[in-house]
Amino acid sequence: MSAKKKIHLLGFLQHGFNSHAIGMWRYPKDKINWNWSGPEYWQHMARTMERGMFDGMFIADELAPYNNFQNSSDACVKWAVQCPTHEPSTIVPIITTATKYLGVGVTLSTAFEHPYSMVRRLSSLDHLSGGRVAWNVVSSYSRSEWDAYGAAMTPRAERYDRMEEYMEICYQLWDSWEPDAIIADRESGIFADPAKVHEVDYQGKYFSCKGRSFCYRSPQGRPVLWQAGASDRGRDFASKHAEAIFAVHPTVDRMRQYSDDLNDRLQNRFQRPAGSVKLIYGLQCIVGESHEHAKEKYEQILSNIPLEGALAWISGHFGPDFSTYDLDEYVQDIEIPGIQGLFESIIYAKGGAPITVKEAALYYAMGMGMPVLYGTAAEIADKIEYFVDEGGADGFMLIASYTPGCYEEFVDMVVPELQRRGRYRTEYTGSTLRENLLAY
Repeated sequence: MSAKKKIHLLGFLQHGFNSHAIGMWRYPKDKINWNWSGPEYWQHMARTMERGMFDGMFIADELAPYNNFQNSSDACVKWAVQCPTHEPSTIVPIITTATKYLGVGVTLSTAFEHPYSMVRRLSSLDHLSGGRVAWNVVSSYSRSEWDAYGAAMTPRAERYDRMEEYMEICYQLWDSWEPDAIIADRESGIFADPAKVHEVDYQGKYFSCKGRSFCYRSPQGRPVLWQAGASDRGRDFASKHAEAIFAVHPTVDRMRQYSDDLNDRLQNRFQRPAGSVKLIYGLQCIVGESHEHAKEKYEQILSNIPLEGALAWISGHFGPDFSTYDLDEYVQDIEIPGIQGLFESIIYAKGGAPITVKEAALYYAMGMGMPVLYGTAAEIADKIEYFVDEGGADGFMLIASYTPGCYEEFVDMVVPELQRRGRYRTEYTGSTLRENLLAY
């Protein structure tokens, strides 16, 4: 009998007031006695996740409040739709100085920052954390981001071409310091061998770079590379570059289709072994002492979602101004220029059956289109095992509802249940994020 596949877990948040469950700040148990903009709150959540032996805390991001609902960002400000939000990488030292093993994945856009400064920032954070940093590689998708930076929005077809050049420069800079470049010979006074610190000289269509990396080789060499490719081109990019992939699929069948497709691309297009990239799917869990208790919590959380805020969010993520559509219109009939993969999570939320604009907005505002599980620890563990065995998942990104309580309850109740079943680690085996993520 083969050993049971072990599961990876990460906490999924933004460095902000309200993450992905719109209106959660209204829930009576949200942030009790905690200041979200202070380090103590984030350190407590980090310690909670490390106590639960999570691989890391994953920090999503958006560069500016969405502004295409009613041609304004008023609704996002009014209803705290991922607003206000702090810059994501600033949280890394706060989390990693409070923990020993927990990694931090930061979402950083390639749209408005040169690869040279991106490498410098990520290498610095990898040094300061002892090798516990991941980079979720993204290109800005919403009009509000391009407006805020005063730039014309790059056509979708060009974004991946541009990101390919971006990554090539990053790789060259990360590898520019050879492992033995530093001599540090006190007698001669020579610190490093220039012959082993290579100058990058890159001239491309979108970027140019001439210089050595200012940061010497960090503990991981380069951060763990994360991606969330969903379109055909996005899946190729993820299959080529990523060490872990985050995807949102509402059903086990959609998970299995994605898993099979990504592993086929890994093997046959990019000559990487099947299973060598971790497939981490989004999941929201509401655990209770009984099924009825968990259902009551779920319904109370749902009741806090403001419809206008939910419509503003799907407008920002998907592109159309949903204030211009009838609430009873089917979203399947609306052309979507924004995040295709996440929109598919809505399309298949009811198994492919028609879903109205109102239903889509409220469904998405709860958990960003990912499965929402409520029940006892045993019931949630049953479903997690099912997603792993039948859906091909390697682990789950646990999206926040009310914080820090949702993570405290999961760690105290569900983690021990998964450990009893032999599905989850009982100790960390590595010191870097890459070692722990790729340990099994």
